[in-house]
Amino acid sequence: MRTIILAFITVLMLNSCKKKREEEHKTPKDTVKIEYISFGNKIIADDAIKVASMAQHYKSMNVGDSINSKMIAKVSKVCQAKGCWMTLDMGNNEEVMVKFKDYGFFVPKDISGKEVIINGKAFVEEMSVDEQRHYAEDAGKNSEYIAGITEVKRTYAFEADGVLLRQ
Repeated sequence: MRTIILAFITVLMLNSCKKKREEEHKTPKDTVKIEYISFGNKIIADDAIKVASMAQHYKSMNVGDSINSKMIAKVSKVCQAKGCWMTLDMGNNEEVMVKFKDYGFFVPKDISGKEVIINGKAFVEEMSVDEQRHYAEDAGKNSEYIAGITEVKRTYAFEADGVLLRQ
């Protein structure tokens, strides 16, 4: 009986030493931690897909389709009135219009060119002429540009419930 107990204790001790060594190898000493400022719901950066991958999803969607998603992209424009919307660069001269769920939060107006991670619902919609003109005014476009908006436009949209702004 003593030998069984002794063998059991020895196995436990060896196993605990092994786990400690594995943990030491998992944490590199020169890893840089990325800092984020959070807006809206608390989200984590894990599992965010790149904007190029999301662009492929958008191309396969029809007006009215939606999917839950988390993506990482660079900000193109931000509402200069109060930060109540932003557009993200999707490449190939395409953008996604991001609005914030229930206008529950806003982002800083000076984040153009910065990287963000957004979480929420991606969808395709047709934006009315009036809505396009409203956003053009918010973006500070001149009256000639605004008057030139005359057709409904198929757009990529995103309703974000949380945003992480990379520092």
